[in-house]
Amino acid sequence: MKTGLSLPAYPLFRLDRLWPFLLIGLLGSFTAVTALAADAPAGASPAVLERWRDWRFGLFIHYDPSSLKGTEISWSRAGERRDRNETITSGVPAAEYDNLYRQFNPTKFSAPEWVATAQAAGVNYLVFTAKHHDGFAMFDTAFSDYKITRSPFGRDLTAELAQACHAAGLPLGFYYSPPDWHDADMCTPNHARYLANMKGQVKELLTHYGRVDVLWFDTDGGTNMPETWDNAALWPMIHALQPEILLTKRCGGWGDFDTPEQHVGGFNNTHPWETCMTICQQWSWKPDDRLKSLTECVQTLVNCAGGDGNLLLNVGPMPDGRIEPRQATRLRELGAWLTKNGESIYHTRGGPWQPGAYGVSTRKDKTIFVHLLKSSADAVKLPAISAKILRAHLLGGGPVPVQQEASGITLTVPAAERNAVDTIVALELDAPASAVPVVKP
Repeated sequence: MKTGLSLPAYPLFRLDRLWPFLLIGLLGSFTAVTALAADAPAGASPAVLERWRDWRFGLFIHYDPSSLKGTEISWSRAGERRDRNETITSGVPAAEYDNLYRQFNPTKFSAPEWVATAQAAGVNYLVFTAKHHDGFAMFDTAFSDYKITRSPFGRDLTAELAQACHAAGLPLGFYYSPPDWHDADMCTPNHARYLANMKGQVKELLTHYGRVDVLWFDTDGGTNMPETWDNAALWPMIHALQPEILLTKRCGGWGDFDTPEQHVGGFNNTHPWETCMTICQQWSWKPDDRLKSLTECVQTLVNCAGGDGNLLLNVGPMPDGRIEPRQATRLRELGAWLTKNGESIYHTRGGPWQPGAYGVSTRKDKTIFVHLLKSSADAVKLPAISAKILRAHLLGGGPVPVQQEASGITLTVPAAERNAVDTIVALELDAPASAVPVVKP
């Protein structure tokens, strides 16, 4: 993970940088020349997308031997990044970084505890970093010796986590980085061999670990086109193995949903999206990293739902395998808030009022939930809507005076009845809330 997407930086006259595209015709699959001009195939079915949007809230977990240094996963590794045409000299030297796994032994890791913490947070799915850009496989792959089963830990952590998720009924996704900065073949004349191994690892993840609901690809800049990763062969394989899987649009631009990073996406009820954001500041664990407050976490989730998007909130476990206690506590606090207010988040859609100075709104069935996040005035004015408001009340509380006129709607919530985190007003309508056209406040 890293903020910002960039275009390939390769000069056209650098033939050594053009070879990945020249080799496409030699890959030996049906992709051949058509891969260069192929359009993205049809993705997940509307029903699968709707189910995922109903979940609204997921837990991201970034974890690998980089936690031993307390530095950022992958991005703190100094060395060559051929997919990005850059060499980094600052950070942890590659020779040191690449050997951290020899000390990696998270003896306090417990997959059931991770899953219990996730469920206590109120999340409806979990995405785990099976392999990040640094190339270290957190699963027992046959295509590399750079993997967790060759560490002192010696166990397939991903398998244990998958088993715990399936046992608890928690949908599971895998983060997988197509670029691998540790692999000597990637973005060299041996790139075809690298692609074969990459597809082999993806196949392992989709066949050895049960149902997989999300494959969270992440190329994140650099050379990132469908032909770079042989999408025309990769996509059919993925969907043949896991027909209902969802994919991020971070592998040559193909996929099912957008992924704004470290910021809340703008209102969009036509293209599915998911904000990925850290609970602290860094994706992987960092000692004394600044932890977001409960208010920040709740309002991030609410703003995502109000924009008609999901939130994938990230934690980075400690070197010993535990989710840091203060992060786990924050997750439980967030879950407690959702226990009381989750009906205004889960299974909702954003709108009908777009986010504005008042806050945001969500809706389901015949109810609109107005989340007053910003306005401090007793009276909050909103544009008129087509449906009639039959009743207005605070979620879990008493009635709210409401005036509905042709010119607009006024809700009155005195300061004494406001909640510092989120004041939620439920408006019960005489018609389905989904039928109300979207309105700009």
